[in-house]
Amino acid sequence: MKKRLLLAVCAMLCAAVACGQIQEIPYGNNPRAGQYAPVNGINIYYERYGKGAPLLMLHGNGGSMEAFRNQIPFFAAYYQVIAMDSRLQGKSGGSPDTISYGLMAADACALLDHLQIDSACVLGWSDGGINGLLMATSCPGKVKRLAISGANTVPDSAALPAADIQAMREYVAQTGHFSPQSIALNQMMLDEPNIPFQALGRISCPVLVMAGDRDIIKPEHTVKIFQAIPSASLCIFPGAHHGVCQQHPALFNEVVLAFFQR
Repeated sequence: MKKRLLLAVCAMLCAAVACGQIQEIPYGNNPRAGQYAPVNGINIYYERYGKGAPLLMLHGNGGSMEAFRNQIPFFAAYYQVIAMDSRLQGKSGGSPDTISYGLMAADACALLDHLQIDSACVLGWSDGGINGLLMATSCPGKVKRLAISGANTVPDSAALPAADIQAMREYVAQTGHFSPQSIALNQMMLDEPNIPFQALGRISCPVLVMAGDRDIIKPEHTVKIFQAIPSASLCIFPGAHHGVCQQHPALFNEVVLAFFQR
């Protein structure tokens, strides 16, 4: 009887999958997990998954927490994952007139305060990596361990190819073709970040600096970030571009997990 019941349940599950009745979790738009926090005069949208020690995830420019669709379920088996949409992006509030990496890092620190979390591991990709570095310098007590991928500390050709900088300049010049939010976010990347290497030298938490060997961020700049942070480790993923967390999620996740659990 039990065997027949189990077979029947399996058959129903297979049929449900085939009919599309079982959906993947809509990270970034999940009403069961999503909440808003009043932070620094705006509402920050976040979702929580899993249990245990807190792990904050910070996405890249113009995106949302959905960028971590391959990371959230993996890390939720080990941590309480807090995925947030940065200001002016995803479902979070904000104004195109007031946007900066410093503000986004302050939002992340304030969200942890709102959730009554003393400190957390932080995973930041691209702009999220920049925000993670700023968290580690401006509210160091909030960052237990920091893993960043594809981050830069300057907005010029020391970190980025000249062609990509020129493409952003041409983009922001077309104010009538794109949203004010998108223009503001691209202008921010032209003007910021401006994090001195001396400031990185004051980071006290362990940091994992990552990038793809075909990343938009120049390899030599990634290495300089690694060299500037006293308690840093370096990982360059072979055959990987800027979005290594999406391109090679299994490898990326295992490397980050090993670092967090070291």
